[in-house]
Amino acid sequence: MADKKGEQMYTRPPKLSGWDSFKIFLWNSETSQFLGRTGSSWGKILLFYLIFYAVLIGFFSAMLAVFYQTLDDREPKWKLEKSLIGSNPGLGFRPMPPDSNVESTLIWYKASDKGNVQFWQKQLDEFLATYEKENNPNYNNVEQCIPHQKPSKGKVCDVRLDADWQKCVKENGYNYDSPEGGPCIFLKLNKIYGWNPEYYNSTTVPDNMPQYLKSEIIEAEARNDYKYVWVSCQGENPADVENIGVIRYLPKWGFASQYFPFENVDGYLSPLVAIYFEKPKRGVLINIECKAWARNIIHDRTDRRGSVHFELMID
Repeated sequence: MADKKGEQMYTRPPKLSGWDSFKIFLWNSETSQFLGRTGSSWGKILLFYLIFYAVLIGFFSAMLAVFYQTLDDREPKWKLEKSLIGSNPGLGFRPMPPDSNVESTLIWYKASDKGNVQFWQKQLDEFLATYEKENNPNYNNVEQCIPHQKPSKGKVCDVRLDADWQKCVKENGYNYDSPEGGPCIFLKLNKIYGWNPEYYNSTTVPDNMPQYLKSEIIEAEARNDYKYVWVSCQGENPADVENIGVIRYLPKWGFASQYFPFENVDGYLSPLVAIYFEKPKRGVLINIECKAWARNIIHDRTDRRGSVHFELMID
């Protein structure tokens, strides 16, 4: 019998079709294997990955908790020169062109086209909504400030869009539907935590500042009312200077000192300056550059530091 066993030959397993092989791979009743593994094998590998990912999640959560302990909800860890945004604020303008053309800086409308005018007015309504008491959930932190006097601790100064803004208020449609006059464009400084402007006076005004602004600063210093981040707007080219007409700055020439520094206090309102174009030439494109002036604001036209560019065209 032993000889017979030794003479037994290996028998080739039956040839299975692809579908039969797949069914056996899914469940092999002879070996009790599912997808090529027994139940105990699947249990061991699942237990390994459960422990592995639990440890990984625990480690990551612990590191994240330690990281958040180094952060402050209100004050950034890296400020001014140490931060990515630096200490040189830029200027922004409103209203902005449609979202369909996000790279455009052109304000183009037809004063006699009510629908076209309403688009720009709605943009300004939405932008200025937070300056209204009923739309500011932290308005209890807002107080009326005397010019150049800091607010109380934990409070911020109000920006009141009242009669001093003249044509640049909602009731007057920001002058976009005027048959002759031009529109109001609102300027604001980008917020930089802890940034304090260094103010110009009569002895520090730079040579490249517009002469009319130099004169305004000298007069303001005589009234002890010179602590502003001053604003100037001009046509970029000789043709633009000719076509832009008279510009008025409302309610003042710049951003007053009581709004600085920005410290992320609830209810803070960025100061605004409205640029009112009294009678720009119609039917032509006007390139406009506005600059913010303080001793620690550097102007760079390429990077648009300390300035903003936009175009105006009224049909």
